[in-house]
Amino acid sequence: MKKYKYECESNTKYMTKMLLRYKFCYAILLAAIISITGCEKPYIYPTQPFSTQPLLEPDSARMSDGFRLPLSRWSTTGEPLAIVLALHGLNDYREAFKTTGNYLTQQGISVYAYDQRGFGETEGAGYWHGSTALISDLRTMIGLLREAYPGRQIYIMGESMGGAVTLAAQSGINLDSDGLILVAPAIWSRDSMPWYQRLLLWSAVRTLPSKRLTGKGLEIKPTDNIEMLRTWASDPLVIKGTRVDVLYGVTNLMDTAVNASRKLQANALLLYGKHDEIIPRQPTCQLLTTLASQPAYKIKAVIYDNGHHMLTRDLQANLVLQDIADWILSQQKIQMADPGYYCTGFLNKIKS
Repeated sequence: MKKYKYECESNTKYMTKMLLRYKFCYAILLAAIISITGCEKPYIYPTQPFSTQPLLEPDSARMSDGFRLPLSRWSTTGEPLAIVLALHGLNDYREAFKTTGNYLTQQGISVYAYDQRGFGETEGAGYWHGSTALISDLRTMIGLLREAYPGRQIYIMGESMGGAVTLAAQSGINLDSDGLILVAPAIWSRDSMPWYQRLLLWSAVRTLPSKRLTGKGLEIKPTDNIEMLRTWASDPLVIKGTRVDVLYGVTNLMDTAVNASRKLQANALLLYGKHDEIIPRQPTCQLLTTLASQPAYKIKAVIYDNGHHMLTRDLQANLVLQDIADWILSQQKIQMADPGYYCTGFLNKIKS
């Protein structure tokens, strides 16, 4: 099947590809430009200086600085057995979890998903609002759901960049959650990037921070669900061009996420597709190895033989969603097997 052109989350790979063509000449040229013109600074969308009481409303959530996060909810007909708070990926927005919400409500699990700052229908969409703000919003949302559903179990589901926010929020004070669901988490930190990719990002954010990259021309396949992908790519709320300083901010977030994973204090379900073309195998293997070395908490890892990056929207999405539901409802935190099996041959807990 011919790959559908993917223009939203492939920007880092696009920059890498361009640098590989001219890496030495380009590096020298950029160094010269920076020395002559000076450095520009990455832009962070400002937060409001005043403080207010956070509030959960029917179609949005108000944060402590008054910022409004558009909200979607998929509720069970009766009292929910558990609550899932879902965080979307880069350039996506809350409707990424429509399939997830519809499926899990049939299992007695209610789902909440919100547009993270800088995405979807939020103010300042397309700009980076800072890792601190994203993490603070997650903590506030958990607090609001605890008030709305006292005594209910609450799980955090982070997809791609949302997974990075979820992990990064574990740094310092632990999240008040009953478990984490990491779906193809964005953990491609600088530690696992080649030097030329780090150099490109460093130079680009100092020379062209406002430049928007589309990845046009790359053929990256984030899912095998082509019909869904076409609909998704034409959605006006999905960001099509990513500013360089947003990519820089996301990279900083991934650095924080990887560091936090080394001291993760939560039970977690980690899902990854063998055909993921967005998050490479190397950093995923490093994360699996890190999590497996923490015996105090239980980790279950599932590698899908036919899985892609958008696991919950792939053609085999029902298989993935059922695994999520089973993990939540059974409360069986299965200790992960040695990740070396996966990293050497994709043989660890593979599902067809």
